[in-house]
Amino acid sequence: MTTIRHPTAQSPGSVLGAAPEVTESAAAYRATGGYAEATGPEELLRHLEASGLRGRGGAGFPAAVKLRAVREQGGAPVVVANGEEGEPGSVKDRWLLRARPHLVLDGLAHAAAITGAVRGYVYLSDPEAGARVRRALTEHRSPLPVEVVETTHTYVAGEETAVVRRIDGGPALPTAKPPRPFEKGVGGAPTLVANVETLARIALTAARPGLRERIARTTLVTLSGGTTTAVLTEVPYGVPLRTLAALQGTPDAAGALMGGLFGGLVDARALDLPLEPHALAAAGTALGCGAIRFLAADTCPVSTAADAVGHLAAESARQCGVCVSGTAAIRDALDALAAGSAGPDTAAHLHRWSQGLPGRGACGLLDAAAGTAGSLLRAFPDLVPYHLDLPCAACAARPHTGAPGRLAVAVPAVTGAAASTAPGTPSRTPLPVLKGTP
Repeated sequence: MTTIRHPTAQSPGSVLGAAPEVTESAAAYRATGGYAEATGPEELLRHLEASGLRGRGGAGFPAAVKLRAVREQGGAPVVVANGEEGEPGSVKDRWLLRARPHLVLDGLAHAAAITGAVRGYVYLSDPEAGARVRRALTEHRSPLPVEVVETTHTYVAGEETAVVRRIDGGPALPTAKPPRPFEKGVGGAPTLVANVETLARIALTAARPGLRERIARTTLVTLSGGTTTAVLTEVPYGVPLRTLAALQGTPDAAGALMGGLFGGLVDARALDLPLEPHALAAAGTALGCGAIRFLAADTCPVSTAADAVGHLAAESARQCGVCVSGTAAIRDALDALAAGSAGPDTAAHLHRWSQGLPGRGACGLLDAAAGTAGSLLRAFPDLVPYHLDLPCAACAARPHTGAPGRLAVAVPAVTGAAASTAPGTPSRTPLPVLKGTP
């Protein structure tokens, strides 16, 4: 089970909150300033613009820009809290809906006020999270009509056009763009599809505008790797990746798989990079959804890449021929490398696919597969020729089935609703104070 680790220097604007192992009740949420209307929609939008809050679903798009784009379309917009967490290494969104559903619903209401939306949805695949959200809706009556829509858990089900398609009664599969949901979404209306952590940070900014920069520049991260327990925590931008590796229990990490399956592989030198979106992008990687899998010293990056692309190939929506064939080709090449049976032209094939396939699918799955292959070649260039004749010891021990299971991280346990944060709250494992840029 994943451990929740709370920074000792907890800010009042924390998404983790005071009792992250317990579902927060409406009364407990109101006691911390939740559901207040002190900050109006125009003022809140200005705070979000000034803070530079970026979305936490993976793409990192500026939240204020998305809100304004939906509002400028006019009509009767729709707002959607997207809690469908397709990345196998991430647990933050499911935890958030299970533990702090009122924080998400409050953020959804603020987003509706900014955009002029008349309907709201909470979109998810986790039944436990769905039950907590439905209970929260009975505890606090929102002026915004909100419906919970459940879907089947897949890698692509959280893509914004797949979200719209499922809410409209179809399958949770991506569609061609344009139009994008902000132009024509649920029922043909302009639609904001926002990640649940993004909405949580909007609610925190509304309650504590004086902390807007701190709220915007901290983030939930899921840390895993090696044989140690995965960790869900909240950290400020600027913390070195190497510090997070040590906190997770992999201090001698040889690299990492970044951003779920979106940021690709990085080597040990990259662990000196700060956890900051611009710095990571400049280094050719990405924060994505905040899931980081550290590579233990006895883990081979070739096996990790093969597992990642194997998962993506299995999760393909099978709507785009180039995605089906492209992800399968990359998967087969990486599997052959891990088995020590690849041909001498494998590196050239992987390079060509990494350059030529991105942008050709309806969603980001093909891009993730191609990016993983390209990142293996960049970060670990000597490993491909080394694996042509024989597998390394780590790859030889790799099972040839169950790749998704090897990448999956369990959601932290969250018990029933708490009325307050009084003594008796479950204990938390503290982290040392993390020095970053708040």
